[in-house]
Amino acid sequence: MNKLEMKSAILDAKRSKGMTWEALGAAVGLSPEFLCSACLGMNSLDGAKAQACAETLGLAPEVADALQTFPMKTWDQVVPTDPLIYRWYEIVGVYGETIKELIHEKFGDGIMSAIDFTMDVDKQEDPKGDRVVVTLNGKFLPYKSW
Repeated sequence: MNKLEMKSAILDAKRSKGMTWEALGAAVGLSPEFLCSACLGMNSLDGAKAQACAETLGLAPEVADALQTFPMKTWDQVVPTDPLIYRWYEIVGVYGETIKELIHEKFGDGIMSAIDFTMDVDKQEDPKGDRVVVTLNGKFLPYKSW
């Protein structure tokens, strides 16, 4: 089973069981954000977590095997066309240099890790319209001279 087939099987099972990523994450013992990323094919899980995910969804062992396969992180399009994903592309285009400038001012020359990293997606209720709150938390990695 490849990652695309795995993704389809997981999304179908999740939908048919009426599960949320929050509930599935709690059952597997992972954050819903990281588990969702693995289930969509962009990360991998260790054996126990992969098996727990497949079993919770009532899926075959081949799904657990595919969840453990290291991903090939590629994008089909340079500029995304899905409206929600495009907005993230727009945010980086408009604010990316600002974020870089502020990180360099506070930490020095380096980058924010996307490996030693966590992400939280929350809903903030607001009478003017609910808000999406996304927290990205990555380790600072300074550039080294040699």
